[in-house]
Amino acid sequence: MANFGHVYLIGAGPGDPGLLTIRGKEILENADVVVYDRLVSPAILGMCNSKAKMVDVGKMPTHHKVKQSEINKLLVQFAQEYPQGVIARLKGGDPFVFGRGGEEALELVAAGVEFDVVPGITSAISVPAYAGIPVSHRGIATSFHIITGHEKAESNGELSLDFENLAKCQGTLIFLMGIANMDFIAKRLMECGKDPKTPLAFIEKGTTPYQRTVMATLETAGETIVRENVTAPAITIMGGVVELGKTLAWKKNLPLSGKRLVVTRAAKQASGISARLTALGAEVIETPMIETRVLDKPLVMCHPERSETESKDPDQHCFADFNSLANFDILAFTSTNGVESFFTQLLASGNDIRVLAGKKIASVGKITEKKLLEYGIRCDYVPEDHTGEGLGKLLAALNPIPQSTEGATSHLTPRILLLQGNLADDTMLKLLPQAVRWVVYETLPVAELPEWKREAVESADAIVFASTSAVENFCSVILSGVRSTESKDLNRDSSTTPNGFAQNDNNACYPRKSFCIGRMTESAARKHGFETVTSDETTMDSLVKKIVEFYSRK
Repeated sequence: MANFGHVYLIGAGPGDPGLLTIRGKEILENADVVVYDRLVSPAILGMCNSKAKMVDVGKMPTHHKVKQSEINKLLVQFAQEYPQGVIARLKGGDPFVFGRGGEEALELVAAGVEFDVVPGITSAISVPAYAGIPVSHRGIATSFHIITGHEKAESNGELSLDFENLAKCQGTLIFLMGIANMDFIAKRLMECGKDPKTPLAFIEKGTTPYQRTVMATLETAGETIVRENVTAPAITIMGGVVELGKTLAWKKNLPLSGKRLVVTRAAKQASGISARLTALGAEVIETPMIETRVLDKPLVMCHPERSETESKDPDQHCFADFNSLANFDILAFTSTNGVESFFTQLLASGNDIRVLAGKKIASVGKITEKKLLEYGIRCDYVPEDHTGEGLGKLLAALNPIPQSTEGATSHLTPRILLLQGNLADDTMLKLLPQAVRWVVYETLPVAELPEWKREAVESADAIVFASTSAVENFCSVILSGVRSTESKDLNRDSSTTPNGFAQNDNNACYPRKSFCIGRMTESAARKHGFETVTSDETTMDSLVKKIVEFYSRK
């Protein structure tokens, strides 16, 4: 074989990102190029290598964005341009079930390009299952038949289906991609003897949060499509098993079914809340607006007013020495990032948790407290108000520490070390004048979003914010500089579309509804014109509960 890249024909499944195969996910995470279709979920696109070249060749029912023949050539072209590279051809459903994967494979063979096929879960089976309709059932259907609903014969331009034999089938009939032709198909089946009362179901956007099932019979198929405005992508399933869907439908009962939520947490922290929201029926678009990086060594920063009296330039920070931990009585952590970064640096310095013996540990809230437990550290202080201000006030109110010297007893103010990120404000330093702050990690904004993710955000129902920095950067990136985050208020400068979305001066829409953790995040979101719903506690469990409660009232 020539020195070409390797092409993988990957089935993305019917829509639910949880139905992507493990093999498919592994390839996407390492892909150099991803050539994807319209029906691939944004959540699956989010699994792709962030450095991959993303190529949208999506097809609409009445308009082919890129012709199939051109897609075939593109795969060969990328294999030539990326020697030893990984080229992922990502297709909805399964590549070989009406996915034209065979045509692409033949083109690759002709060009001498090696390829693998990674099967996907076909919508023909999975979509009915999500609607509570088994394609086979003892005593009702012992076979099922998958049929394309739009392929026409070249000779006369009519559907190339054997209607006479299909009408005689006692098994379940499953038509893919046939909504536009279903009135004609139903009439032809009845003309060939199929019972007009045969139960039938149209399932739109199967396995996604927007899934909808519309019941009909063969004789009412055409009028039902018009009356209920059934649109693609949708499958049609016919047979006695359809009746089971009235009893076995399960997905529609999930509390967040039909909702698309954008999670803006840093990538390594997003998976926990994303999994919980997905399990409740939501489609989650992970859109990290910030990313964190552990510093090689902590930077020392003192109280802003005290630094002005010191001889060194306050802007010239020095690296911390872990031997100086002996000088502190209390270590205060204000985030999980701070915990992870501190212990990473501690171990890199040649020390371990034994250097913390005898010290008190403070946490800003329950999430950070839980993270400390993972390192075998129990907290001594956790404020009821899970904010930096709450922690600062709690530590400021502590009684002085008794100190014995030469038979006399004196009381010293506890020596406090704050372990924070570079974007932390001075709230705690002002409440704790004698404290020292170590910057153990830095927060970096995400500079831009790919077009596919921007489109997904614009069609979302709400945004989930876990920090003020995520709010600020979201507005900066989504609005692409149209508004200054300091001087302009979206309540003044934005209009609202009929669907409740905000609209900027460039006519780009984005959701106005937001779910926030903590008062500071809520305040930042409101400043930018978002309608806010805030968790009762600064925990992910509390936030998820609040999201469910909000949509349950609708």
